[in-house]
Amino acid sequence: MFFMKRKALFLDRDGVINIDKKYVYKIEDFEFYNEIFDLCKYFILKDYLVFIITNQSGIARGYYSEEDFLKLCNFVLNEFTKKDITISKIYYCPHLENCECRKPKPGMILKAKNEFDIDIKNSIFIGDNLSDMQAGKNAGVKNLFLVNKDLQKQDYFKSFFSLKELLIFLKQNF
Repeated sequence: MFFMKRKALFLDRDGVINIDKKYVYKIEDFEFYNEIFDLCKYFILKDYLVFIITNQSGIARGYYSEEDFLKLCNFVLNEFTKKDITISKIYYCPHLENCECRKPKPGMILKAKNEFDIDIKNSIFIGDNLSDMQAGKNAGVKNLFLVNKDLQKQDYFKSFFSLKELLIFLKQNF
């Protein structure tokens, strides 16, 4: 039997899924961007798997515990599920340094690639920082999109002011 590799939509968390309020770990502080649900639904209908790829150095810094983070993850997953969106897995790096998983290193993306047999070249990574774009590039993701009002243009990714603007572009091109 022949199995095709699946394409993936990789999403950074803070700044893409939710408003980045620095070291968010409490449910009451977590505020979704409305467009994230439409964006995920669009790609699920196109048979993409959806992953969250997030640095969480607040754990190593002692700002919150891994248990706090995982409790918030359950909340986030449940909110997506309520909207008929399946997040295949959340990959996170709790470290500050000296690891292969902290973006801009590609460890989390490569782990997803291996665990889920992902077609990495035809997958998409959406982030809000240069380290997200570098991690995607280092992993071999060709479709890299930065959502950032300060628009740090570079030749290996496209930049957008907002998730809304990016979603319009993606619907026209994917």
